[in-house]
Amino acid sequence: MTQPWWFVLLLCWWPVHNLVLAAFSWRAPRPASERSSRPLLFWIVIPALNEERVIANTVRNALRLGTPETPVRVLVIDDGSDDGTPEIVAGIADERLHVLRRDLPQARRGKGEALNAGYQYIDAIAEREGTVSQTVVGIIDGDGRGSAGLLTEVAAMLRSRGVGAVQCRVRIHNRHRLLALLQDVEFGAIADASQSLRDVLGSVGMGGNGQFTRLSVLRKFGPSPWSDCLVEDLELGLRLHLAGVRIRYTQRAWVTQQGLEDTRRLLRQRTRWAQGNLQCSRHLRSLATSRFIAGTGLFDFLVYLVVPWLTVPLSLLAAALLVIVPVALLTGNSFGGLVAETGNLAQAVALWLAALLLPGIMWAIVYFVRLRDEPPHRALLAGLCYPAFLLLGVLATWRAVFRIVLKRNVWAKTERLAELPA
Repeated sequence: MTQPWWFVLLLCWWPVHNLVLAAFSWRAPRPASERSSRPLLFWIVIPALNEERVIANTVRNALRLGTPETPVRVLVIDDGSDDGTPEIVAGIADERLHVLRRDLPQARRGKGEALNAGYQYIDAIAEREGTVSQTVVGIIDGDGRGSAGLLTEVAAMLRSRGVGAVQCRVRIHNRHRLLALLQDVEFGAIADASQSLRDVLGSVGMGGNGQFTRLSVLRKFGPSPWSDCLVEDLELGLRLHLAGVRIRYTQRAWVTQQGLEDTRRLLRQRTRWAQGNLQCSRHLRSLATSRFIAGTGLFDFLVYLVVPWLTVPLSLLAAALLVIVPVALLTGNSFGGLVAETGNLAQAVALWLAALLLPGIMWAIVYFVRLRDEPPHRALLAGLCYPAFLLLGVLATWRAVFRIVLKRNVWAKTERLAELPA
């Protein structure tokens, strides 16, 4: 029996969507050829709350990113740490390192508040030195490591006319376990392809790690460019787009971060992310009426702000199908063609498995071919486990919806894993 047209469309949408994204994995966004005689001056901001396990490696890496053409200063925002973070940072002797200590009750009010304090600190120095137009503010989390030549690539992107911010690629550096490997496939392949497409559409999103913004652009938003949104990075990107600021994406420079190695912590992180994404839907009307956003770029914004709200009803539909199928097999009722007749059961199961597994296998191939730093059997294993990883995201969205209903908006910090000195 023929399946309903809407059901076939729904089943095919996911593989086709992933196929289109995968095509952009081979597009490498490049800077324009424009050059400027005025060098850019970089500040790398590291928000730190109880980061004793990782902060030394992060600060030393950030200081090493500077070059004569792209000088760097590093600002650690100690947001009320009560572990060994202050002592570790104090033990790093470098005149380019600045530390901004925040104490309770001002501290621990979320990452956005800490970043605003850091921005105000940098803005005051740049104003005093007369370097506001040359200054770039970059964010690297407490567990982040920038790639060699990162600032050179970012500077090249920022020289393009109208570009006010750059988002770098993100990778996972502790991917020896399967769960962290799945996160690396997600960031290094899938998110990378999405951002490469958005670089064409003009809808690049900002992430917490590896975002760089001109100080003069941040000044457009007064003393608080970052909000209390649980994904303050994504919301800043939306506000930049609404202000007509162009954001570029580069995969030629990247920041690596820790992946979470247990499901409980990952679920908590993804719940915060999902809740923040749902909060960002408050910008839908402004995006739809903005004179700076139109066409396919607007469509992309609408999709990734609306789809999280559809996760709950679609997951309910999937759960209903899990109940309907055994009932149909027992009673012979096809429910209007929704369930295949017994004679077509093998074909229907094959179609479902293909729709479920092929996108993950495709991303495993992209991940292996493009990055070449994991053996093929590990990439394939991650691809086969990808549907279960997506299921974790669905569960996180459900939790996020309940948190919104209960008006719970607490910023839950991601816990770090201990590292050896770099």
